[in-house]
Amino acid sequence: MAFRAVHAEWGTVFAHLSDLGCGRGWEAVWKTRPPAPLTCDECRHPMYAKTSRGGLRFFAHAPGAPTCALGLESVAHHLLKLELANAARDAGAHAELEVPGPEGTWRADVLATDPAGNWATALEAQLAPITGVDITARTDRMRADGVTSIWFSDRPRPPWLGIVPSVRLERSEAAGHLAVAEGLMKFESRSWKPVPASLIQFLTWAFTQRIVPHTPRTPTQYPQRPLPTVWTAPQYVSAEDTHLVEEERRQRAYETRMAALRAAQERKREEIRAQNAISRAKAVDEATTAERAARAARTGRLREIAIRFRPGIDLALAKLADERGVTATVGFSTGDPRYAGGVPLVDENGVTAAVFDPDPGRVRGHAFRLLAGLLLIFPSQTSQRRFEKATKRTKHKPIDGYRTDFVDAPPSGPAGSPRRIVSNAHTCICTAPQLVARIRNAEYPAEPSDQMDPAATLFRCRCRVCGGTYEKPWRRTGSTPAHRTTRAGE
Repeated sequence: MAFRAVHAEWGTVFAHLSDLGCGRGWEAVWKTRPPAPLTCDECRHPMYAKTSRGGLRFFAHAPGAPTCALGLESVAHHLLKLELANAARDAGAHAELEVPGPEGTWRADVLATDPAGNWATALEAQLAPITGVDITARTDRMRADGVTSIWFSDRPRPPWLGIVPSVRLERSEAAGHLAVAEGLMKFESRSWKPVPASLIQFLTWAFTQRIVPHTPRTPTQYPQRPLPTVWTAPQYVSAEDTHLVEEERRQRAYETRMAALRAAQERKREEIRAQNAISRAKAVDEATTAERAARAARTGRLREIAIRFRPGIDLALAKLADERGVTATVGFSTGDPRYAGGVPLVDENGVTAAVFDPDPGRVRGHAFRLLAGLLLIFPSQTSQRRFEKATKRTKHKPIDGYRTDFVDAPPSGPAGSPRRIVSNAHTCICTAPQLVARIRNAEYPAEPSDQMDPAATLFRCRCRVCGGTYEKPWRRTGSTPAHRTTRAGE
């Protein structure tokens, strides 16, 4: 099927034109005797005029025709070409169907030209699948010969849409004519929005350059999908440019404000760090004084208990020596509340270098000021994470966070005995708590007290009623274990 043929005497004739484009009527080529001398200008094979049952006029190849591109085109393709030609004429252009290029390297489905001869535009009906590379190459070949092109499809989601200047068409059920469904847009309210238009309106605007192809640089409003190229009016291109300039100005102003805010925050942080340095230095001096007093008084009973019953201290001392070059020992001031239930590790001058396994529930007041500037070493990574998680929920935190590390200490108790983990998920708030203290591999009965006893400064206590950690002062009420963990089978 074709709408174009070559007459031996009249030249090119068009089936869709009432005068065939040569001042003759349809009857001059349809059912004539002898047959009208018509040939295909693509394959030069004889053709004859036909009329479909619906009254559509076209040219068909005579029997025995070779493979011809025009003969392989579908009815839908031919009909869309015909509608494009009719719309182009209604838009004020001269339109011809199936026009070959100067060197035969391309053929326009519809070639729309300015009656004054100022421009030529190929209207391409593309219904068959085609790659982006191929459609771009065909567009470039036309452009090389001075012919712009616009590609059309009425398929739901042509994958090449927007790669070249193109639009998707839909038939309006109300008006019954083809209208632009995708590809024609305007810039409004910081985004691109679709513009409704009939095919005739679109071609009128395109032929008069009231709309031009444009690559959007801002988002497309849903439900339109973003396209590499859309058709829009020049004023909307200018509106997008203005918007982008304003957005860039606002972004620079925002970054300037944020930079000033960050600088102010950093200055405030530096002031806090300077104040903290003084406070922490004072806390270390106080801890050093307490350590020297404890050494002078030789009050080392809690120190010996910690060395014996707190697994991992030897590994913590080795870590300080190997990784930080600090030779340290367990401090005589072990049990002082400023260490929050942890064990001080002091250097050769009695200055606290680190604290081993502090209790997060006791980090307050003097303990907070001291521990906030020291290295905290824990007997396991689990203990380290438990401390960090618990201190995140507290009101007061160091501005740069706690400095923590851990060692892989073996479980307490006889070798091979299972280690019992006591949940510290919450703090006991019972009015009548039933306490039990975990010391090494045994549990001892305990009770609330007005002051911490020596065991309470080094070990933790929990409530049997709620299972929570008891963080108030307590004392051990007996030296006989209430429960002892044993090896399996003993």
